[in-house]
Amino acid sequence: MHGSRRAGAGLAVLGTLGLSLVTVSGQAQGPRTPWGTPDLQGTWSFATVTPLERPDGVTKEFLSAAEIADVERKATIAATDEARGADAARDVSGAYNDFWWDRGTRVAGRRTSLIVDPPDGKMPPLTPEARKWADSPAYKVIQATRRGDMPAKSYEDTDLWDRCLTRGVPIVPGPYNNNIQIIQTPNYVVIHHEMVHDARIVPLDKQPHLPSTVPQWFGSMRGHWEGDTLVVESRNLSKMQELPFEPRVPASSMTLTERFRRDASGTLQYEFTVNDPKTYTRPWTASLQLTPSEGDIFEYACHEGNHAMEGILRGSRLMEKTAGESPSPR
Repeated sequence: MHGSRRAGAGLAVLGTLGLSLVTVSGQAQGPRTPWGTPDLQGTWSFATVTPLERPDGVTKEFLSAAEIADVERKATIAATDEARGADAARDVSGAYNDFWWDRGTRVAGRRTSLIVDPPDGKMPPLTPEARKWADSPAYKVIQATRRGDMPAKSYEDTDLWDRCLTRGVPIVPGPYNNNIQIIQTPNYVVIHHEMVHDARIVPLDKQPHLPSTVPQWFGSMRGHWEGDTLVVESRNLSKMQELPFEPRVPASSMTLTERFRRDASGTLQYEFTVNDPKTYTRPWTASLQLTPSEGDIFEYACHEGNHAMEGILRGSRLMEKTAGESPSPR
C-alpha cells in the first residue's frame, strides 16, 4: 500500500503544552495555548465528497438537506468493495480494496464546491501563457506518460507523487490519507501532512521572507495571527513543485495564503487563496472544514513508486520495442 493506516483513538495533541480556557468579558473563546493563542493542535481530517470545482450544470451554491442526505448515502454505498460488483475493469483500476481508501462520505458544509471565489465555484480562466502550455503537444505527452499510455524516457518523466517526493500545497482532498497534524510552540507552527510525510515548519516571529533566489519545495513560509485566525503565507516555491490540480504547472510563481481558525463546534475552518498571475487570470479561494480525526498519524513511508521505478522503466522500454508491431493472430 502506498501509505500506512492510522491507529489510536485520541487526538495527537502535544500533551506537554496542555490546554487552557481563556475568557474575555465572560465569553468562552475556546481552547488556548498556555501563551494565549488559539490552540489548533491535533490531528484533523479533510476528507470530503464535495468537489473542488462546482460540477458542470450545477448553478446553485448550496445543497438542500435532502440533497446532502442523498449525496452522502450514495458516497457511503460507493465506498465498499461490493459496489464494484462484477465490473472487472473497475476492480483492477481501483488498485486497492476499499479498506485502504479514505475518500470521505460527508459534504463539506452545504456547498456544491470547495471553491467559494469566483462565485461560480470554478477556477478562473488560465492566462494565455498557461493555456498555451496546457494545450501543447508537450503537455499532452507528459499527461500520457504519467497515465502509463506512453513510455517514460527516464525517472524524471514520472509524477512527483509516484516518486514519493511531495503532494504539494495547498491542502486539497485526495483518495486517501486526508489528514494533517498541527503542533504549536510560541514561535512556530508545524503542519504535518500524512501524505508523503511533508512537514511544514512555519515561523511566527516576524522573520522576513527568504530572498527570491532561495526557492524551496514549500517556499518561504511565514505566519501571523489575525485575531483568532492563523494566517500562513508561502512564496518562492521551487520550480520543481507543481500545483496539485490540472494543469499541473510549476508552482514557482504562486503566492499561497492559508487561514486556519477553530470554531465553537471544534471544527477547524481552513481557507486558501491561490494567487498565481502566470497561471490564472485572477486569484481564487477555496474553503473546507476539517474535523477531528479518528486516529493518530503514523509514518507514511512512501516508497512504492521508488521501488517500482525499475519496473516502470523496463515496461517503458518494452512499450518502445513493441511499438508498431502487428497484433499476434488469435
